Amino acid sequence: MTAAVVTGLGIAAPNGLGTEAFWKATLAGESGLAPLTRFDAAQYPCVIAGEVKGFVAEEHIPSRLMPQTDRMTRLALAAADWAIDETGADLRQLPEYGMGVVTAASGGAVEFGQRELQNLWSKGKEHVSAYQSFAWFYAVNTGQISIRNKMRGPSGVLLTEQAGGIDAIGHARRHIRKGTPLVLSGGVDSALCPWGWVPQITTGRMSTVADPDRAYLPFSADASGYVVGEGGAVVVLEDAASARERGAPRAYGEVAGYGATMDPPPATGRPPGLRRAAEIAIADAGLTPQDIDVVFADAAGVPELDQAEAASITGLFGPHGVPVTAPKTMTGRLLAGGAALDVATALLSLRAGVIPPTVHVRAPAPEYRLDLVTGRHRDAALRSALVLARGYGGFNAALVLLRTDD
Repeated sequence: MTAAVVTGLGIAAPNGLGTEAFWKATLAGESGLAPLTRFDAAQYPCVIAGEVKGFVAEEHIPSRLMPQTDRMTRLALAAADWAIDETGADLRQLPEYGMGVVTAASGGAVEFGQRELQNLWSKGKEHVSAYQSFAWFYAVNTGQISIRNKMRGPSGVLLTEQAGGIDAIGHARRHIRKGTPLVLSGGVDSALCPWGWVPQITTGRMSTVADPDRAYLPFSADASGYVVGEGGAVVVLEDAASARERGAPRAYGEVAGYGATMDPPPATGRPPGLRRAAEIAIADAGLTPQDIDVVFADAAGVPELDQAEAASITGLFGPHGVPVTAPKTMTGRLLAGGAALDVATALLSLRAGVIPPTVHVRAPAPEYRLDLVTGRHRDAALRSALVLARGYGGFNAALVLLRTDD
């Protein structure tokens, strides 16, 4: 079976722009959560967010693309450039139909859409951008990345909210196995505007705590909901043999197993599907639960969801049976970008032999029976990682990553 390896990472996160800055901040436990500044959120019950700081779009995006993109797509284009640069590949020397793009999305470029709707109702139709026809679209990141880099191979977009990054990478691996040598994948999102904020509030799952250090505490007895962030990660997957043949400078790790399930309707009384997704991914990798060295948790921060995830983890690995971490406490939940960033973090952990901490959480609630890494990072001999994600609406996804010797 063809092995799909990750040869490039592009990261845009609230606690770091670029792989090096992000990883340094993550190991140090530096949080990017703070009071929201992108718009005046005083009228809303939720005021804390994970904002990407220091990103100047004009330094990364050609001027011709500025009018037809919003922050989400600009971050995605920059992250894609960074990931491609890391691969050491000259895309001009690769066949255009041998490169694909599969990304995740949630609601599309809602900030662009909100602005144009405001123009429509306040100024008239003549003031609506012609780019509104596609700039808001949930597939816009896939489209803009593929056009900019002349990647004309198999492409797509997955809309499974927080689970989307894993689903996109899982589909990218399928394209690799079917013979496409290189696929760019992952997810980057940004919905820090009223149109993106209000739908999150209506879920009833967002934290209303105004202290950034106490707003998002997954698996804690003080958990009160999650915090939304922006950003994510883009990864480049390649066929391992092709990557070696062209002299790729590194392989961060192998995407060895993938699983996805849907939760049953609550009225059925059947259990959630997260554990089953993990079992599928582990079996797909040819492993057993005993082979997994660390779990990167979905970490909803909502008590009943944390309880369900903890039950899935302990049911699979036993009480305190495997180290668990949720470094997204430093960034917030990034919607379509969240799982992709967790995958990138897990790959960096495998290479460094370090498990990053779950910041702000002093200790997990005892009833969860988890070996949660808190306080500071933990050194560990890591060969494998399981990344879990759940999307609003019952989506579950799991990915198994293996450290490579490259």
